[in-house]
Amino acid sequence: MFQKTSFTTLIVGVFVVYVLHTCWVMYGIVYTKPCEKPKSENCIIPYLAEKPRLQLSIYTALKPNGEGGHNLILKVDDFDIHSRFERNVNVSLPKKTRNNGTLYTLVFVHQAGVSPWQDNRQVHLVAQLTTYMLPKPPEVSLISGQDTPQPEQQKSASNAPDRPVSHWRSRLTVNVMAEEFMFDREALPSDVHRYLRVFQSGKKMTYLPLLFIDELSNRVKDLMEINSSTTELPLTVSYDTISLGKLRFWIHMQDAVYSLQQFGFTEKDADEIKGIFVDTNLYFLALTFFVAAFHLLFDFLAFKNDISFWKKKKSMVGMSSKAVLWRCFSTIVIFLYLLDEQTSLLVLVPAGIGSIIEVWKVKKAFKIQVVWNGVKPTFLFGKSDESERRTEEYDTLAMKYLSYLLYPMCIGGAVYSLIYVKYKSWYSWLINSLVNGVYAFGFLFMLPQLFVNYKLKSVAHLPWKAFMYKAFNTFIDDVFAFIITMPTSHRLACFRDDVVFLIYLYQRWLYPVDKSRVNEYGVSFDKKPKEKTHKD
Repeated sequence: MFQKTSFTTLIVGVFVVYVLHTCWVMYGIVYTKPCEKPKSENCIIPYLAEKPRLQLSIYTALKPNGEGGHNLILKVDDFDIHSRFERNVNVSLPKKTRNNGTLYTLVFVHQAGVSPWQDNRQVHLVAQLTTYMLPKPPEVSLISGQDTPQPEQQKSASNAPDRPVSHWRSRLTVNVMAEEFMFDREALPSDVHRYLRVFQSGKKMTYLPLLFIDELSNRVKDLMEINSSTTELPLTVSYDTISLGKLRFWIHMQDAVYSLQQFGFTEKDADEIKGIFVDTNLYFLALTFFVAAFHLLFDFLAFKNDISFWKKKKSMVGMSSKAVLWRCFSTIVIFLYLLDEQTSLLVLVPAGIGSIIEVWKVKKAFKIQVVWNGVKPTFLFGKSDESERRTEEYDTLAMKYLSYLLYPMCIGGAVYSLIYVKYKSWYSWLINSLVNGVYAFGFLFMLPQLFVNYKLKSVAHLPWKAFMYKAFNTFIDDVFAFIITMPTSHRLACFRDDVVFLIYLYQRWLYPVDKSRVNEYGVSFDKKPKEKTHKD
């Protein structure tokens, strides 16, 4: 007979297969098989091996094919592909672009002294220098009313607050693959194929320089809003070489981001993903992948065990109902804050699901039943037994002590931010004040459970499986706090949880579980099974 496989074992098995498959796919991306016989006709040799004199020319145009006129903004005569550089240029904006239009850039690498429009051995790529986004709402001081937007901006914002407007991409990153790599015609990677331009040189096939425009480096923080009065804007042109492995990886990542945008992701949503790749090097990127994979696994296992624990929970003995209520409140506040900040859907959706689960826990903790009389709901609260009332007394006592510290600090922080910080609206100030209170003083609401454990001299009532998975995620969050850009308050919240969890571990060591004691379900885990009597 086959042994019954647990659901957790199945999930871990699927996770291991997923990680191994991803590693194999990544290896296939960064490794390209070279041509093994250099003199074979199947080999495609690099044009750069001939050491040609090259020139870099960058134009702007209203159409991607350059028709209707083009304007030269940068020319590098003796273009050395091995020398990195960064240039700042001012770009004149045509009238159509100023009136919420689009502007393209055409980047050419061609033979020196020959016009790129007449050179048959030139390579070029086209990219947009503009993108469309909703304008950021102006922030003002709610007390003094300072920094009020100009009348023209105020008028345009009020007329079409939800209309996307043209924004300027202030960075252009150009790369050329400097490796003199010999491709095998029969094993040519499909991702490189569309960037490859070849010509016949006798019996040999030669490929021109591999030119690449890094659009992952275009971040939302670098965007500048274009209005009708803007005639000129700055553009930072950066150039660097790129390896073949990184080029192929970057092509795949750009395609993935483009696919997400086709599915409805906005520029800001895609920016969250770009930040993972641009702000870290490849080694940190690999670490981030494994950390994120384990974070996903532990998140799922913690979610599964937490739901199972609360589904079976019939009594609140030893559990702080105030802590459950606070966790629900703080989760909803964080969700509303993320919604107000127009955060990426990648963060917003999990936060919304977590809020719904915390509301369900409050319903279980306070034994709330909803009875519908037509469309009017009636809420019925269950009664607590003697043990639950005793726990409730300890819980109320702990909250009383905390209130002396918590309320003055939260009110003081809210008043300070109202006077010295600018916000979009009163609602934005309220949500920001609440979420700052959650981040800064949220750990205080974890203390009532520690106080209840201390009074009862027991931790047997806690969901330790879910706690352990959440603890692993807490330490993983510590790693993310150094790798990923995030608000300082959120970074401090990651380390704050470590301290509370270590106290929980100390209490678990201090109050070992007595398995011979009958728990709230009437079960003792130390009972020995009855043995059959037999004669020696």
